[in-house]
Amino acid sequence: MQNKDIYTVSRLNSEVRMTLELQFERIWLQGEVSNFVAAASGHWYFSLKDSAAQVKVAMFRQNNRSATMKPRNGQQVLIKARISVYEPRGEYQLIAEMLDDAGSGLLQQQFEQLKTKLQAEGLFASERKRPLPAMIQRVGVITSPTGAAIRDIITVLQRRAPGIEVVIYPSQVQGATAAQQLIQALHTAYRRQEVDVLIIGRGGGSLEDLWCFNDEALARLMAQSPVPIVSAVGHEIDVTISDFVADIRAATPSAAAELVSSDQLHVMERVQRLRRALQQTQQQQLSRLRPQLHNLQQRLLARHPARQLLQQQQRLDDLSGQLQRRMHQRLQQAKLQHISVERQLAQLSPLKTLQQQQRTLQQVQRQLSRAMQQRWQQQQQRWQLLMARLDTVSPLATLARGYSISFDEQGKVINSAGQVRVGQTVTSRLAKGEFQSTITAIKPGP
Repeated sequence: MQNKDIYTVSRLNSEVRMTLELQFERIWLQGEVSNFVAAASGHWYFSLKDSAAQVKVAMFRQNNRSATMKPRNGQQVLIKARISVYEPRGEYQLIAEMLDDAGSGLLQQQFEQLKTKLQAEGLFASERKRPLPAMIQRVGVITSPTGAAIRDIITVLQRRAPGIEVVIYPSQVQGATAAQQLIQALHTAYRRQEVDVLIIGRGGGSLEDLWCFNDEALARLMAQSPVPIVSAVGHEIDVTISDFVADIRAATPSAAAELVSSDQLHVMERVQRLRRALQQTQQQQLSRLRPQLHNLQQRLLARHPARQLLQQQQRLDDLSGQLQRRMHQRLQQAKLQHISVERQLAQLSPLKTLQQQQRTLQQVQRQLSRAMQQRWQQQQQRWQLLMARLDTVSPLATLARGYSISFDEQGKVINSAGQVRVGQTVTSRLAKGEFQSTITAIKPGP
């Protein structure tokens, strides 16, 4: 026993807290708020839950002052937090630093779902990406003809490669009809086949402004392009589905113009290469030193007196909450009894049965619709099969393989040399057109 290191509970909880805080970086978390309490000290305490689990969250006063709203029970929120332990009770918890309503994240969720779907289908695969042509003489640009993007592209091309011709396929790049106009512009470019490469994009904006470039139909059409496509949507930090499906992604419209044009300033290129090499060397040195600095910062932060003070403040809030809960315990019991009676009355209500019947009716309607759709598809496939069989026995198909049919002056089909005489004129029909010939010799068959 003398050589064993025996922990106290306080020491264990303290070292567990330090381990968690040093091990995990700050994370983003989305969930539903429950058990929200705004303490008299100004600190917020609540639980963040989903359908299967929950975790306790503390958001101290110096952080919740910058929040855009005060959360409420049942609200979906998005928080940025670090992982910690409330030492007096040994409870694992999150210390929230930022909080916002999760409604604005709906578009981002839809974006991630579509991205995952198309990636699984192989639309983003690197093996289907094509390099730019070695010699580019004509560039097609799909964007707004009055926006800043087209001006930037033309300016860069005139400076770097004045000989490149620019063909503009105008389209809206924002709004409800923008995605359909982008699709029409792509169809026009595919039909004309007049450019060596296509640039599609616009200037920067919010996720809502750039949403037309996350359209699934647009992405699938871009994947069918006969020429390489460069996606140049927004600024460098903006990412859209078009960027993933395009052959090349450019950070900005100006960068796209630089990609499709050859710069003749070789000296500047050498300077740029040397500068990048120098930056890479510096970055490597910084990368070697950054973990040491980060570790020292984290250790210093974990032992900062402010952390201990926050723990004590949280304990004070916890004791205050316990006192309030005991004072209102009888009132809460009465409320629970009232709620229980209301729930019993609600279960006996005929409205619940009516709602169940309505859901059953809707399910039957959906099943009927799917059955009718499947029946229609089966009939359509059967019709296509019959058309294909009819085409195989058509005499026109035989003619298309190089055969011809000959007729005499009365229009009768000639199938024997005995039906013609020397000097007679016959007509021969081909798959496309017909011609006349005169008999000069007859060779009877065996």
